[in-house]
Amino acid sequence: MNKKLYFWDFVLLWCGASISITEILTGKLIASVGFEKGLLAIVLGNLVGTIILVLVGIIGTRERISGIDSTRYSFGIYGSCVFSILNIFQLVGWLTIMIKYTAGYINEISTMLWSLNNIFLWTVITGVMIIIWIICGITNYKNVNNVTVVVLFILTFILAYVMFKYNKMPLSAGQSKIQFGRAFELVVIMPLSWVSKISDYTKFSVNTKQGMWGSFIGYISGSSLMLIIGLGVSCIFGNMDIKGALFSRNAAFVTFGVIILSTITTAFMYAYSAGVTLVNMIYGFNRKTINEKTIAVIITIIGTVISLMFNVNNYENFLYSIGIVFAPSFAILLTDYFIISAHTKKERNMVSKAVAFIVCIFGMFVYYIFIRTNFIFGATVPSMIIVSITYIVAVKLAKLSPRH
Repeated sequence: MNKKLYFWDFVLLWCGASISITEILTGKLIASVGFEKGLLAIVLGNLVGTIILVLVGIIGTRERISGIDSTRYSFGIYGSCVFSILNIFQLVGWLTIMIKYTAGYINEISTMLWSLNNIFLWTVITGVMIIIWIICGITNYKNVNNVTVVVLFILTFILAYVMFKYNKMPLSAGQSKIQFGRAFELVVIMPLSWVSKISDYTKFSVNTKQGMWGSFIGYISGSSLMLIIGLGVSCIFGNMDIKGALFSRNAAFVTFGVIILSTITTAFMYAYSAGVTLVNMIYGFNRKTINEKTIAVIITIIGTVISLMFNVNNYENFLYSIGIVFAPSFAILLTDYFIISAHTKKERNMVSKAVAFIVCIFGMFVYYIFIRTNFIFGATVPSMIIVSITYIVAVKLAKLSPRH
């Protein structure tokens, strides 16, 4: 990967990452609150989640460290390994979901257009396309991605135009399955799921300002567009499978292009970050390096095999599992870096790391409680605030300070 990334590189990078099938699926999940409330959840949730995302990215730029590696700052090497393992599971889960749904959507199109119905074939082809992109893209990712994302963004706008032009939008929900707070939370989780990976890229930023604003504008624009497509399509077509809606109105060819390009650009980042995470975990113990590209390919193969062997269900619960881990852990990291230690890079002592873990576990329970109560502001925002305050108080009571 090019060692210098600028504003427009980050805009296109994160726009490509956020234009994905998973964003459409999330838009579909929140559709039962109605278009107006769903749109409000998208605007507010994306704004809050992306702010959290770029704050973590700032740490990567200033300290020139990757996403999971930054957790060593608060949790130490062993704590970082715990989050590395959880992050790899998350990345494999995202890859599996993307490959599964992409293959299903492509198979639906091929069946309609060419009478070719073979989900196994399209699953393998999807996995192979991602691997090819990894092999070619890690060396020349910036230039290739920039061209691809521009094409992808144009295709996505065309898809949105085709979907909404001839259909009447119901603005209110019927029988809502979820409340506004749950919809807001699902939107927040989408950028939150990238907090462990953003610094894998912002560490290459020429300066903090370009990495921060480029990431913010790129992610929020692409994500909002795809979430609105998922929300709007579900509001228009009701309980119809999202595939049937996307392939109506002669949108099949455009949808095909969006699905293919969005999958390979986003899946590449999942696979690449898995490689970075594993490399950092191994390097933290024995100072030996392994090839990130090789790990990325292996992770993609694993995701492809899992998608062939198992059904991918409970997408909503998968999102909550991300929130329950990364909301409290990165609340502690952000509090530690920006408030308590005022940007010092000195590692904290063992007692401080233990306090961080205890507060993190406490934060997981807090997050779970807010999810169960359907709080109007979701679970990420209130749990991160409570965790941050609790951590500050715990550090002061224990009179902890960075080790000198």
